Amino acid sequence: MAKYTGEGAASVDDMPELSESEGEDLWEDEECEQEQKVCCLFCDRLLISIPDAFSHFTNEHRVDIGTVVRKHRLDDFGYIKLINFIRTTKCSAETLLSMSSPVPWESDEYMRPSSHDDPLLQFDVEELWESQSMEVQACDQSGNGSPAQAALLQRAQNAEEKARKAEEALVRALEDLHKIKQFAQNLVMNADVGMGASAGGAVAGLRADEDDVYFSSYGHYGIHEEMLKDKVRTESYRDFMYLNPDVFKDKIVLDVGCGTGILSMFAAKAGAKKVIGVDQSEIIYQAMDIIRSNNLDGTITLIKGRIEEVDLPVEKVDIIVSEWMGYFLLFESMLDSVLYARDKYLADGGSVYPDLCNISLAAVGDTPKHDGRVAFWDDVYGFQMSCMKKVVVPEAVVEVLKPETLISEPCVIQNLDCNAILISELEFSADFSLKITDSTLCTAIVGYFDIFFNKNCNNKVMFSTGPQSTKTHWKQTVFFLEHPVPVKSGETLQGKINVRKNRKDPRSLIITISMGNTKQTYSLQ
Repeated sequence: MAKYTGEGAASVDDMPELSESEGEDLWEDEECEQEQKVCCLFCDRLLISIPDAFSHFTNEHRVDIGTVVRKHRLDDFGYIKLINFIRTTKCSAETLLSMSSPVPWESDEYMRPSSHDDPLLQFDVEELWESQSMEVQACDQSGNGSPAQAALLQRAQNAEEKARKAEEALVRALEDLHKIKQFAQNLVMNADVGMGASAGGAVAGLRADEDDVYFSSYGHYGIHEEMLKDKVRTESYRDFMYLNPDVFKDKIVLDVGCGTGILSMFAAKAGAKKVIGVDQSEIIYQAMDIIRSNNLDGTITLIKGRIEEVDLPVEKVDIIVSEWMGYFLLFESMLDSVLYARDKYLADGGSVYPDLCNISLAAVGDTPKHDGRVAFWDDVYGFQMSCMKKVVVPEAVVEVLKPETLISEPCVIQNLDCNAILISELEFSADFSLKITDSTLCTAIVGYFDIFFNKNCNNKVMFSTGPQSTKTHWKQTVFFLEHPVPVKSGETLQGKINVRKNRKDPRSLIITISMGNTKQTYSLQ
């Protein structure tokens, strides 16, 4: 039995016990006091609760929100857009009831709340579907079963429907993964060879589909979890912003490829006046919820779409932040989008962050790893499969190397200034010279990159993805040699590297390494 002890009460036992009904009334009164009042969608009336508001909409304005939701088959996002549309446009009840598909609130701009902390946006739209289904079921049975039984049956049907939707989502995810694998299989190492007219048309179709697959892959939550858990990556961005608040104070910031919105929130907390996050993948909808949950929707605006296609609510921005880096720095070609945004939106005197990057190479001596990857094919359970080396070796491998396998000093092959570099300069050739530190066999060349936040920063921040640094989700990119090269300590291993985009799949890379009389082309896809 619940007991109430008011302020100044001498003893719990001195207080009279409440009856069961009195206790329930007390709890209900306390809950009502805590409920946030709701402003009517169609007039200035203030209602005490969401149920009271829905009742008011029906009785006073002849609008049954449940009927509207079911008429237009709205899901959670559709319901949110509906509420924001009505509040933003001051849509009348009569106009709303007369609308037919396509509805005018489909635009993603209505995902942004028009009213701060609107209680109606917290409502679970499935209850509107469930309430109607339960009523229909009870009426249909008309004596063949109690309303309670009908409700139980409907709940079972709802659970089945949720399971069906979850299964469909899983199927879509698996289809995306299959497409990625299929495109990888269809790509040819050298895109410039054998390109007839008909092949060119097919490639154009593949390129568009591949772009959809690319953004779709970022709609799955696992990849964002992996990136957020990468402390080197995430804490470097956080430290750069939090340790340099003078850079962000009262600035307008653009976050290209905002994902879950973590960089946008860092920028807002660092003092930015306005932050605009843009992302094409479906994760943008979760980011909107995250921004609202952290009460930053007054500062941060999120827009779904490609930065090359959307219209920003401002003409110029002071700062562009983006985590665009891929394997070997340039894989995925997202830097292209950042540079597009820089050229179109960055104000004079503004800056892109990170502002400086470089790519380095080093020699690797790891015979056991080479045996497992390449020499393995010389004898496979007594069978000779050496022909497989021709397809295995050209595949660049992304993995974490043991620091002790490095047998040379690193050599920087490319420096990038993100505030000045041109897109055309992202394809390049460079000579390299690796000073050998150990007499052994060189079995591979490894590539990695370093990132710097320097411009206008009193507190500079950097991180490295090299084998001797803390592991990141980028790992390192390893180019195995088909035939290991003997090297001696103190000598230099001379070579040349060519990096370019795959013409059939611009988000992947074709990398050619020449050393002495050997030349090998690798794909990173």
